[in-house]
Amino acid sequence: MNLAGEAAIVTGGGSGLGRATAECFAARGARVAVVDRNAQAAEEVAKAIGGLAAPCDVADAASAEAAIAKAEAAHGPARVLVNCAGVGTAKRVVGRDGPQPLVDFETVIRVNLVGTFNMIRLAAAAMAKLAPLEGGGRGVIISTASVAAYEGQVGQAAYSASKGGVVAMTLPIARELAQFGIRVNAIAPGLFLTPMLLGLPQEAQDSLGRSVPYPARLGEPREYAALAAHIVENAYLNGETIRIDGALRMQPR
Repeated sequence: MNLAGEAAIVTGGGSGLGRATAECFAARGARVAVVDRNAQAAEEVAKAIGGLAAPCDVADAASAEAAIAKAEAAHGPARVLVNCAGVGTAKRVVGRDGPQPLVDFETVIRVNLVGTFNMIRLAAAAMAKLAPLEGGGRGVIISTASVAAYEGQVGQAAYSASKGGVVAMTLPIARELAQFGIRVNAIAPGLFLTPMLLGLPQEAQDSLGRSVPYPARLGEPREYAALAAHIVENAYLNGETIRIDGALRMQPR
């Protein structure tokens, strides 16, 4: 699918991987709706790329429905959805103060996994009604997993579970939506220069970068965005989770 002229929705578009993706897609001619829980950040990015801001809690059914309706009213039905919204709280199952509060685990699962599924189900329902493009395709959905889905570290039980869920549901959803000509893939980033890592001291960032085999640095959001654009444009990529991590394999700590 050629992004030029198509409507796209990017969740978590107010910062990090989502912002880079929104910028990349807009540069390629897409009409981008920037979905983010942070309304100010969404507005800032939308203004910069000539897109639309749609504040939203991706894990809330009504909020997601409203954001998709707003995007459709402005740009027409979206043929592309990229799920970048997520949270990454790190806590041990059993810490100094006892067992991890259940609400902490539930929050990460709700945003990262339930929120991703929520946006997929709503976007796919709209895509399925669109006229097929050349080759029969109607849409492309990309979710964000993580290398933590495979090599979760100590303190990442919730995060790994949420991202493992994203990986696990990608293939069955791709198989189900194949009948509509909707492709479904996921990207599993390694260590990237997102707001979470940018908040660390430079020495810590450099140390993390050196742990990557090659190139020995942190990933740049534009590299994630470039992969997302390629997935949209490559019609034979379907049902796959692609690691982008410089050959990194995470250690226990």
